[in-house]
Amino acid sequence: MEKAKKIEKLEILTLGNELLRQKAEPITKINAEIGKIAEALLDTLYLGKGVGLAGPQVGLMKRIFVVHIDKDIPRVFINPSLLEISEDTVKYEEGCLSIPGVWVEVIRPKTLRIQAWNEKGRPFTQDADGILARVILHEYDHLEGTLFIDRLSALKRNRILAKIEKHQRV
Repeated sequence: MEKAKKIEKLEILTLGNELLRQKAEPITKINAEIGKIAEALLDTLYLGKGVGLAGPQVGLMKRIFVVHIDKDIPRVFINPSLLEISEDTVKYEEGCLSIPGVWVEVIRPKTLRIQAWNEKGRPFTQDADGILARVILHEYDHLEGTLFIDRLSALKRNRILAKIEKHQRV
């Protein structure tokens, strides 16, 4: 009889945790442990009903993120480097598992090319547009200590932060 897969849910850090503002360190060795981390990130992503999750969002200050959009295949990005981003931009509503309940339109590049390694240590280059490009850029920002609200005007960002603070006091 096949053993049931254990689902591992990591704790997602939320706005205010200082780790979300720190830059992640490169992963020096891609091994079975990194594969288990990627699996735990995907499990946590599914349980949180998100489309992307980065190491820093769970307190792992390593350059790794996972993406899974609809019926597409789940993707693991280790030590990613943005090779190209388009000058053309698009506005689209974003949310974040680390800032629950907040959805706001963010302007991001329309397309990109990224290089990374997968959980098996194989390098790959990915061209992306649409939602995939947006999610990759959002998760890449987490590796840099940037949150999607940082991409807003100061006025919009301050309104959101005030709303969050008011909600937390209630």
